[in-house]
Amino acid sequence: MADNYLESRFEEVFGAGKKPKVVVKRNNPSIDTLLHRNRSYRGYDKSYVVSEEELREIVGVNTLIGSGMNRQALRFRLVTRETGADKVLPLLRMGAALPDLHLPLEGTEPESFIVVCSTVPEDSIICIDLGMSLQSMLLKAVSKGLNGVIIKAFDPDKLAEELSLPYRPLAVLAIGKGAESIFLRPVSEGESLKYYRKDGVHYVPKLRLEDILL
Repeated sequence: MADNYLESRFEEVFGAGKKPKVVVKRNNPSIDTLLHRNRSYRGYDKSYVVSEEELREIVGVNTLIGSGMNRQALRFRLVTRETGADKVLPLLRMGAALPDLHLPLEGTEPESFIVVCSTVPEDSIICIDLGMSLQSMLLKAVSKGLNGVIIKAFDPDKLAEELSLPYRPLAVLAIGKGAESIFLRPVSEGESLKYYRKDGVHYVPKLRLEDILL
């Protein structure tokens, strides 16, 4: 069979000079899928080492998202296993609603962090910027097959001292390969919204749509 048989047959059917269109199917998850996967992981697979380049890609979303008054005042310190994770972890507190478990469990501690600071005093606009930034970075992490958790329970002054930060930290994002089973449980308004664990599974109550509409 001639090497150009398929091309010749295509021209016979569709006309000379025309070329077949190459259709590339993209397997990009929808925003709903990413949001569903974006859970707060407090335990991680320590055999997976998050690289600084992966953290840079995650922080990179901040060059695309909105910013109040376009101040773009947030700044980010990348921390990996090799660059100070052992200094960050002892200053963090996770799983406040489950104090008896002392999360993260031994052997599942996160070892990569993004510390978020601001070049201007914290105000309502910075709080909005911070929320958009943290959520966007988590969605980027999930799109890369990683997971994370937003941490606000820490000593900002001590953390700034340990990392020699020029600005006061506002939040810490732990990043890694999640090693937990987390499920959403729809609940109605008035039911408990406290997350809990049963048989090793982490359950997160979420209000139904009809209960959040006014």
